[in-house]
Amino acid sequence: MSEPGGVDGWAPLDPDLPTGSPADSPPDSPGAPAGRPPEPPAPPGPRAPAQGWSWPEQDPGPPPYQGVYGAPQRPPAPYGADPSWTGQYAPPQPGAPHYDGPPQPYQPYPVPFGEAGPGPVKAPWVVPTPPGTPFHRMARTAAHRWWRPLVGTLAVAGAGFALAIAMMILGLIVRIAVTGDLPDNAGPESDSLFGDDTADLAFELASLGVFLPVALLGAWGVQRRRPGTLSSVAGRLRWRWLLICCGLALAFCAVSYGSSLVAAAFVHDDSGGDDHWVGWGRFLAPALVIILLVPFQSAAEEYVFRGWLLQAVGSCTLETARGRVARAFSVVLRTPWPGIVLGSALFTAGHGYTGWGIVDIFFFGALSAWLAVRSGGLEAGIAMHVFNNLMAFLAPAAVGKLDIEQGGVPWQYVVADIIPMALYAAAVLWFVRRKRIQTVTPAAPVDDPGPDAPVGTPEAGASGTPVPPVKGQAAGPELVS
Repeated sequence: MSEPGGVDGWAPLDPDLPTGSPADSPPDSPGAPAGRPPEPPAPPGPRAPAQGWSWPEQDPGPPPYQGVYGAPQRPPAPYGADPSWTGQYAPPQPGAPHYDGPPQPYQPYPVPFGEAGPGPVKAPWVVPTPPGTPFHRMARTAAHRWWRPLVGTLAVAGAGFALAIAMMILGLIVRIAVTGDLPDNAGPESDSLFGDDTADLAFELASLGVFLPVALLGAWGVQRRRPGTLSSVAGRLRWRWLLICCGLALAFCAVSYGSSLVAAAFVHDDSGGDDHWVGWGRFLAPALVIILLVPFQSAAEEYVFRGWLLQAVGSCTLETARGRVARAFSVVLRTPWPGIVLGSALFTAGHGYTGWGIVDIFFFGALSAWLAVRSGGLEAGIAMHVFNNLMAFLAPAAVGKLDIEQGGVPWQYVVADIIPMALYAAAVLWFVRRKRIQTVTPAAPVDDPGPDAPVGTPEAGASGTPVPPVKGQAAGPELVS
């Protein structure tokens, strides 16, 4: 038996450790009592007394894959892999999809050199009119600025007069090419531009008609809105409603002709009774010019004075003003009357009437503008203007007079003209209520309801839901458009 602390012996027990049984020393320790584990190396520094020291527990890891019934099996192969897969992923093959790690932030697609990229999305040029807007305020869109009505008015006037001058120059060139000489303005025909009354009448009507496309282009180019918004709140000319107004205008002409005959009985006429029928030979050419060009001339005046000017003034509402005086003016400017008065005054200034004739022309313009507001479009004014001018031009042409005599008008003729216009306006307003004519812009874009849509119910909108009526519009669909 070796001495304690010898080479083949073992060190005496630490007095601080509990005495163990020799059976607890591991069997691989030579000469050590059974069940005694080897003492671990002492940590650096002062040794703290150990109290029941033992080896730290190791993480055993996940249990082996037991399969379905508990028998040890290898993990299943990934979807689409070889069934003989052993659990190790092979490197990706060239051209095969493989996982590249965590998702990377978005990188824009590289644009090849010399090619343009997608670029930012541009806003549309045409700005829609807000829902529920009356006719005289349809130019008040999100694109409205204080300078747009002023610049647009100057542009429409300048472009219209420029086109009229270009048409005059072109007409003179055609006359020179046909006849070989310039018109003689020194003789009795000094007021004639082309030396022919029919040609002069055609130029006069056409020079006014060119303002129609100019006004439509001004609404699109300056105010950034649909040109059709000059026609009506529907964004277009409502042809069925225009036909109804034309029927009412025919009745207006009949009543106006009868009232003028009654007024002539109370007016002393010194012009003489030498007027007579000139015959079809002299009447046919002027009549064709009048029938073809008067509708464009009359419609152009309606679009300029009752469309453009009325809406241009109606867009200047001072809604964003903060001053007390400005707010007071805003209450007035939101009504259609400033535009009606200004447009009618300029319309009267474009004619050569004096005396009571000024009252007649001003009432005609104001009534047309008022009907445009109450009916939501220019159809009623266009119909009355066209048939009134057809009667005013064709009647003198039948007796050889192609120039409309302007100047002083007896008050009896003015009264005889105002009464039929008032009756026409009353009939138009009755049909507006009877036919449920749309007087404000729709509340939402309206799709075609199709032939199966029930009559008398609101049309379905883009989402398939009924569109509720807005303020100023009767319930139900627009039966006449």
